[in-house]
Parts: sequence; C-alpha cells; structure tokens
Amino acid sequence: MIIATRRLAKGAGANVFVISAIVLALGTSFPELFVGITSALEGNPELSLGDVIGSNIANMSLVMGLSALIAGSVIVRGNYLKREVFISFAAGLLPLILLLDGSLNRVDGLILLVIYGAYAASFFRSRFVEIAKEHEEENFAYRFIRQFNHVDSEKRKELVRLFLGIAVMLFAADMIVKLSVSLADIVNISSLVVGMVIVAIGTSLPEFAFSLRSLRKHQPSMFFGNLLGSTVTNSTLVLGVVALIHPIQIGSVNKYFIATAAFALIYLTFWYFIKSKHRLDRWEAGILLAMYVVFVVTVIV
Repeated sequence: MIIATRRLAKGAGANVFVISAIVLALGTSFPELFVGITSALEGNPELSLGDVIGSNIANMSLVMGLSALIAGSVIVRGNYLKREVFISFAAGLLPLILLLDGSLNRVDGLILLVIYGAYAASFFRSRFVEIAKEHEEENFAYRFIRQFNHVDSEKRKELVRLFLGIAVMLFAADMIVKLSVSLADIVNISSLVVGMVIVAIGTSLPEFAFSLRSLRKHQPSMFFGNLLGSTVTNSTLVLGVVALIHPIQIGSVNKYFIATAAFALIYLTFWYFIKSKHRLDRWEAGILLAMYVVFVVTVIV
C-alpha cells in the first residue's frame, strides 16, 4: 500500500500527504462509515457518534502514540504543520459544536457533507485546472470511456474483490452494531460509551496498521496525512451520512462533554509536541498513550 500510494500520488500530480489525507483516510475510515450507516438504519445513530468521537481520540493518542512508541521518533516534514493540523482540529470540533443543542439533524448532516466536499476539493484545485486544460484538447468523457474499456481482466477481478470486500464489511458492521447494543444493555451503559471505547478501538485498527507500516517505511507524511485526514473524514463525511439517514440525539450528555474535552486536550497536546521542535519523540508518544488510558477510565467509570 505504501508503494501504491506513492505511485498514485505521482500519477495524480499530488504529493504523498495529499493522497494520504484523502484517499487513504477515506479507505481507513470505511469501518466507521459502515458502522455508522448500519447503526443509523437500525435506529441507533448514537453508537456511530460514539464511534466517531472515540476513533478521533484514539487516532491522536492510542494509534499515534503506540505507533511512535514502537517505530521511534517521528520527524515532521512538509507544509502541513499549521494548515492541516488546524483544519483537522476544527473539523473534529465542528460536529461537537453542532451538537450543543442536543441533536445533529439532517441540515447539520448536509453542512458536514458540504464541508467534506470542500475539504477534498481544496487539495486538488490545481489538478482540476489541469483537467480543464486537457478537456480542451480531448473530450474528457471520451477518454474516460476509452480507459474504462481497456480495463484488463486482472483489474476486473480487483473490482469484484472490492465489491465482495464491501459486502463483508457491511455484514461485519451489522454484527458489530448488534453486539454493541447487546453489550450496552448487559452492562447497563449507553451506546455512546460503547461506541467511544469498544467499537472505536476496533474501527481504528486499519489506521494503526497503516500508521505503523508507514513509519517503518520512513514515510511520516503518510503517517500524519492518514491520521489527520481520518479525523476530518470521520467528523464530516461519516457523521454527515449518518445524520442524513437518522438524526442523532445525545443520551449521555455528561459522557459526551468528557469526550469533547478529551479530544480538545489530546489534540492540543499533540499540536504542542510537534510545533515545539517538529518532532514527536517516544516519551511524548507515551504521554499521548497515558492520556488515552485516562480518557477510557474516566468515560467508563
């Protein structure tokens, strides 16, 4: 996947961070998306809300901390330090702000989806201009159809595998939602808490696997791009789709505010660490891990 990402970035005329923040972040956020769609269809969107908040917290503390602790210090390179960290932080807080009235309705969902569209489009603005110029030389639709017709059998097999994978993920998401609801009833805790802790850890595994591999391949841009992009994707695209299907009502207000405070504190701590010396050291990764443990204990008790 690391090599494929670099090739995709080269072919698209974009840097590795851009591809990681959009394409890979979308891919690693599929579990959150499918859990969100399934929970919304089954009338329990609060589980998805908990999953998104918990995944965002886990990405910036558990995933980032554990990956850096195993792989070693992470050097921050590129121009994304200020802009992308701020965008990711703002996107993570946006649904929490929209939920101040106690619900995330369909209008809020549309707002989140529009913001995600603007976020994704902003990365490829220059590429859109190039496509427009290419359109003048040769009809874009014609080129697309021509390329599609030349897809070989191997690529068709990959498409079949993709759709099979989506079907498996939908089935798994349905099982996760049903088991989570049953667990919440058994231990007498809210779906929000189950989503923030148990489901969020499970849906954050793709981010962890890719983060660890990207650091071992000495690709910190992919590492940060995937985690920052996943936060944006979870907070805008995933919650936007869920709210459109089924408006979200907050049941456990106290736990919600604890999670909101934890997200802000962990994110600001991470930002301070990388801003101070453009590096994330192992001891700082340990602090992020400790903050995650404190969050889990606080939200469960």
